[in-house]
Formats: sequence, structure tokens, C-alpha cells
Amino acid sequence: MNRLQNIFNHGKVLIIFDVCGVENSMERLEVIINNGADIVELGVPFSDPVADGTVIQEAAQRALALGADLEGILDTAQQLRQRHPETGLIVFGYYNIFLQFGLEKLFARLAELEIDGILIVDLPYEEQEEVRDFSARYAIPLIQLIGPATDLERAKMLTGNAEGFVYCINAKGVTGVRSEMPEELIKRLEELRKISPVPVASGFGIANGERCRQLAAYADGVIVGSAAVKQPLNNLGNFIKELKNALQK
Repeated sequence: MNRLQNIFNHGKVLIIFDVCGVENSMERLEVIINNGADIVELGVPFSDPVADGTVIQEAAQRALALGADLEGILDTAQQLRQRHPETGLIVFGYYNIFLQFGLEKLFARLAELEIDGILIVDLPYEEQEEVRDFSARYAIPLIQLIGPATDLERAKMLTGNAEGFVYCINAKGVTGVRSEMPEELIKRLEELRKISPVPVASGFGIANGERCRQLAAYADGVIVGSAAVKQPLNNLGNFIKELKNALQK
């Protein structure tokens, strides 16, 4: 049994995204893990994102201004893996960064660091063949994204090759906190859980513990990004605890 399977086998899963390379980045990641995150998405900052809202864009710009790069983020991942052998670690970013780094070099490094998966935001399924080859060779799950506009037949195709978990995007548009969720989301999560061979995690727009609790009734895990990224360090731990406690009710 791999690490992600073990995590999802032990109840509802809290997945937290944070932009790496910002001020106090390692301290933030430690706080996130120590206060209840089961899986951490290590966000690789990118200058031209297509899916990130204002909060994550601004954090990415700060990180880039501080000199953040993929090599440094992988060094961070190495330290986290040594300190937190039970925590799931996902590298999350845009294809151009990974392509410039070198795909085989990247996947070999991810395997060496015992990273649990990679999520490439802007790489369509039809263009994933080369990446899937390296994913299979180095046993690094390529996490699939399924958007709200994806019809059921395409969702079946995406989940047919799914590994690790499926990331269900809750709402159209870019990342960011939303006051309401689409009415059709519950039905969509139920459909995906029926067809997916791996757990389904729900993300985008989750701002608080109550929303986590609501979504956890229909998903195997919840993903919180912007609401966590915007938390100052002195409140981040309390915020993560709130989310984790909500999942345990």
C-alpha cells in the first residue's frame, strides 16, 4: 500500500496547497503539517498562471522576487519528507517549469525524494503521453483534474487512468474563496466517486471548516488553497486546526 492509499484509508483527508518560496515558507509548511494537513500540495510559483486567483498570483510573485525555483522547492520537499514520513507530498505547478527542468530528471528526483504525486495544471489529457510514460517508469502518480464543465464521458476517460486521487474542481473560473457552491456539485461528486478507481478530493472556493464539513459528506478529501495561502503565519495553525476538526465531526 502506498502512502496516499494509506492516508485515504484513514478517514476524510485534508489537503492544503501553499505557494513555496514565500516569506517564512518552510515555517509555514511545518505549521500546515503539524496542525493537521494529511497531504500538502507544494505550489511551484509561475509568472504566467492560467488558473490562479489574485491571492495565489500575488504569493507567487513574491516568491519569484525572492528567487524561488524548482530546484529549491525540491530541496524543501526533501527536508519535509525527512521530517514527516507519513505526510503526503504533491508537487503542483505549470508544465513549462517542469519541461524546462527536464522531465526525466524531474521524475527521477521525485522518486528519489519519495514524492507522492505531481499535478500539472495546464497539461491537457491528450498531451500527457510523455509525462505518463515517466510517471509510470518512476511510479509517481499524475493527478488528474476534472473541471465543472467536463461531461461524464470525458470524466470516465480521465478517471480511467487516474492514480493517487482525482482533483474535482468545484467551480468555474480561477482559484479563490467563494460564498456559495454550485447546486450541481453534490451530484457531480457522487458521480465521480462511482466511476473513479481512486479517491475524489474536492477543491476551489473552500474558505472555512463548515464548508469542509459539508463537502466531506460527498468527497473523500477536501483541498484548500487560497484561503490557506492568505493566512498570516501567526493564524495559519489555528486555521488548519479548524479545517481538520471539521473533517473529524
